[in-house]
Amino acid sequence: MNQKKYSNTKATLAIAKASFRAILRSPSAVVFTLAFPLIFIVVFANIGGGAPSVDVGVAKGCDTAGKVYQQLKQRQLINFITDQSTDDMNKNLAKGQIDAIIDIKPLVPMQPLNIKIQYSQASNKGGILKSILNNISYNAQLAEIAKIQSVSGFKIPEAVHLEETTVSGRAYKYIDFILPGQLGFSILSSGVFGTAFVFLSLRLTLVIKRFFATPVKRSSIVLGEALARITFSLLGALFIILVGHYLFGFTLIHGVITVVNMLVLSAFGLIIFMGFGFIISGIAKNEGTVPPLSNIITMPQFLLSGTFFSVTAFPKWLQVISNALPLTHLNNAMRKVAFEGAGLADVTHQLLILLIWFVIVYAVAIKTFKWE
Repeated sequence: MNQKKYSNTKATLAIAKASFRAILRSPSAVVFTLAFPLIFIVVFANIGGGAPSVDVGVAKGCDTAGKVYQQLKQRQLINFITDQSTDDMNKNLAKGQIDAIIDIKPLVPMQPLNIKIQYSQASNKGGILKSILNNISYNAQLAEIAKIQSVSGFKIPEAVHLEETTVSGRAYKYIDFILPGQLGFSILSSGVFGTAFVFLSLRLTLVIKRFFATPVKRSSIVLGEALARITFSLLGALFIILVGHYLFGFTLIHGVITVVNMLVLSAFGLIIFMGFGFIISGIAKNEGTVPPLSNIITMPQFLLSGTFFSVTAFPKWLQVISNALPLTHLNNAMRKVAFEGAGLADVTHQLLILLIWFVIVYAVAIKTFKWE
């Protein structure tokens, strides 16, 4: 009788199917991949992100040494942006990613102080800056001058000439910031915790050892588990995107194409984060050591990668650390694709950094991963 040749492809798919069913039955997988991100989306989408911070671009040549600028700088709500080019500031103003651009001309004796402000129609925070300008001390002096002028009848020269314009653009809602961050949260949790627990458990329960008694290849074991986790995570990502879009107005510029691009980025990010899981499963002695080791990797990224708060809100030295983390670049790429309509070719900078992380993580994983 002719014996059928053993098919590792079928073995891989069988492992993937079994693993997928196991993931669906795992409460922790459902909670971290779907429940937590959706809860955060609902909470943050409704509270609007807490206290507003007005991002104000500083035009080239703006008088930053003058009293008006210095008084504005003392206001905690104002976040001055000085490290962008004029073109970048204008583009970000139109998109609502910065709320205004201010240009204060140097004071000329016997001439009014000229202040030019461009607001963004895509942002609703321009009124905050206007209110602050109207309440700083020099406006109180103007009021006194106006009183004197009305009583005496003398024409007093204008002290401040404020020129205000509004630039039209698409409204940048808080859901457009928070959803990609929560999607990254879901992918990172699934990749690190899920992979670490699964492979450590398979090793400790001698399941992998039993696999070695069969013709199944080691690569089939890894691919099967990876396919199951990628499938589950992408279905979760799709669910989160659709809920965000239809219930909270999450922006998808190019519709289905944007969704597909976000899912491709999700898959790439998940593969990288699974590498962290392989490392942890290799160095962990038992299941009790997995959570602390995983938290060492995930917590800094949850807090510093623009998941809940913009990276620009951190001190400069902390931004350097934030910009080195892989989740930061995954979140940034997601936001560019979703809100700005960027394609994958437009986020090559983020993809390159993620690729570097891929090489580093899997180089370490190969050294640390254990089968038995």
